[in-house]
Amino acid sequence: MDDIPLTLSVPEAGKRYFELSRNAAYAAAERGEIPTIKIGKLLRVPVRALEQMLDDAAKKVEAA
Repeated sequence: MDDIPLTLSVPEAGKRYFELSRNAAYAAAERGEIPTIKIGKLLRVPVRALEQMLDDAAKKVEAA
């Protein structure tokens, strides 16, 4: 089985993908800049959705 998690915490995703601090990661998630799902009180970042968002952004840059 893959060692890649399906979800990350908001601070972990912010740090790993964008080098953001904990507060900056939560602020970006609140603005919708980092995709999140809520499970009870837990806020998680789906890795597939985040990587798809980054792929889409890269395609837009390449097309410009």
